[in-house]
Amino acid sequence: MATSYKSPRITTPCRLTDAAGRLNPGAVGWTTQPLHDTSRIGHGRVGFGRNKRWEYWAVTTPDHVVALTISSIDYAGVNNLWILDRRAGLEINQDAVTPFGRGVTLPGSLDDGPATFRSNKLDITITPLGGATRLQARGDRIGLDIVAGLSEGHERLGVVVPWSERLFQYTVKDVARPATGSLIIDGAEHHLPDGRSWATLDHGRGRWPRSTTWNWGAGSGRSDGHVIGIQVGGRWTDGTGATENSLLVDDRLTKIGQLSWTYDQDDWRAPWRVRGPGIDLTFTVEHVRHAATDLKVIRSRTWQCFGAWSGSVTDVDGHLYGVDDIFGWVEHVEQLW
Repeated sequence: MATSYKSPRITTPCRLTDAAGRLNPGAVGWTTQPLHDTSRIGHGRVGFGRNKRWEYWAVTTPDHVVALTISSIDYAGVNNLWILDRRAGLEINQDAVTPFGRGVTLPGSLDDGPATFRSNKLDITITPLGGATRLQARGDRIGLDIVAGLSEGHERLGVVVPWSERLFQYTVKDVARPATGSLIIDGAEHHLPDGRSWATLDHGRGRWPRSTTWNWGAGSGRSDGHVIGIQVGGRWTDGTGATENSLLVDDRLTKIGQLSWTYDQDDWRAPWRVRGPGIDLTFTVEHVRHAATDLKVIRSRTWQCFGAWSGSVTDVDGHLYGVDDIFGWVEHVEQLW
């Protein structure tokens, strides 16, 4: 059962947990820049088995989608490199699951240092550079070297989601980061088109319930004369007093409250609707990715749909913006971990 806390805006640095490893009530809220020290998550015996730490990046271009994950969930490291050729509808996927997070190195807090995964067949490195983040990976058929720009003043949504003093999650959702660099697919190099390639971060540190279902949607692009980033979520925050919903227009963030999601679980290609204060959006599906994992201790089912957002959004000052064909994704995930 979730515990409802007030979720104010936080403007000064704070620790996610207290000395005993419990949730610090003063850390519950949201930020426009990463201000939370999460370095006690995943260290020592506190919360062992419930600690979840990850860095997930997705990069979208007119021709490709690439995603990479470095994660440790205490008893396993779950790492992944995935690419979609949008023109051909072809997916290439490479997973690497290691016992007790072997091969995984993650910084205590966001941007405190590089995140790495090393194995015989898959290497991933995520390096903060101050004004950017460098994403590098090498797999059996895929390679990449991409820089996600971080302009001065670019705002990033940070949220603490409290289920209880023992179970909680800190997430940073960072959309509309301009991406440059290249991909290598089966030996062929593909350069990312400048001005039309975008990177999105999902950074997570926390302690989760055993079973969770969530929705997540994101999109980045240019529309109505502005750079617009969409960040929406649902289900997993219900009853906590927190949401992970926001709008980014030209690097400025507008926090958004509860949203309603409408979609057909019998037809994932049918349009999705996301509506609420400041958002009235329809998502049209181009490609459906279905992934399932059953490792007994870890079980998951994911339906991730890629396509385009359309509709309208309103910022904190009441300005209405049209959204036309902004590429991104939506997903429904059922997770036991």
